[in-house]
Amino acid sequence: MSLTTPPRPVDVTALFPQLAPLARTATRLHPRPGSATVHDSSVGGPLLWPADEPWPHCGGPHERGATRRVLSPDDIRLLRHNQAVVASRRHLGPPASRPTPEELATERRILQGRPWPEAPVPLLPVAQLYARDVPLPLNPPGADLLQILWCPFDHPAHPRTAVFRRSAGTVSDILDAPPEPPAIKSQGYLPEPSALAPEQVTEYPAFSQLDQKLRQELSDPIRWGVSRPTAPQEFYANDLSAAPGWKTGGWPRRGMTDPVPRRCPECGTETLPLLTIATVEWDADSDSWAPEEERTNPTPLLPGTPPANYTLIGIAGGSSLQLHACPTDPSHPHIELVQ
Repeated sequence: MSLTTPPRPVDVTALFPQLAPLARTATRLHPRPGSATVHDSSVGGPLLWPADEPWPHCGGPHERGATRRVLSPDDIRLLRHNQAVVASRRHLGPPASRPTPEELATERRILQGRPWPEAPVPLLPVAQLYARDVPLPLNPPGADLLQILWCPFDHPAHPRTAVFRRSAGTVSDILDAPPEPPAIKSQGYLPEPSALAPEQVTEYPAFSQLDQKLRQELSDPIRWGVSRPTAPQEFYANDLSAAPGWKTGGWPRRGMTDPVPRRCPECGTETLPLLTIATVEWDADSDSWAPEEERTNPTPLLPGTPPANYTLIGIAGGSSLQLHACPTDPSHPHIELVQ
């Protein structure tokens, strides 16, 4: 699988050379539904986890709030499977394209929900990245594998993540059947197993992270020459600065407001982007980043799934969860930012 980001609408450094020294390389992961093994880079796939290392759990608290019902991971997998089966019959037309009585009965049974789980809750795999596939930013010497897990409950408004770095070659005895939580807060907190198609792109800081002089120049339509966008700030933010979707490194996507410093809680160093966990790969404002292959042969989505929501993750109303790490010492606690 290969996915290619189209060339940017304009060469922004030709128009604004001051941006050139600020360029960073990001790796777009382009997750798409597919099988993976413990030896593959993946989203939502199995992890290369040592059999003699305890599986991480979250001790809570896990407050119910307004949640009416919770489902188990297997419940969600079965719901998704049934939705895919029904979708595969759409071309047959009614009545074959409608859910069968058995399928409807299964859905009703599942949606009755599960008991609220007692802590501690086993974490769920979110991503596994091998350095041979994806350049791993802020990686300590000897580590060639990055593993991200999370607690599938809100802490307080999104899952709490855990970061593990290890040398894959030291794992000889692999944990075959990791524990799973008996229930999770949201169906959007269970990533659909996905293969990756890593691609490197060049990014530039968000508009709000630039100095005042450069912001003024970018805001002047005349400085853009023949391209002359009607809303230059939005054009820069949506199409030229930072890629949307799942990625490592690069620059974080931000709004037009002042950026919030993200300092290491242990040493105070400004943290850098490690991994962006995205609800969607792009949206209506950033569709110029949609891979060329998706324009000619789009990846099928389950009915009712938001456009470009291939991993079926849902974070804070369609947002992204950005993980930042300390460049001085990657073992320091990481930072989480919803954007």
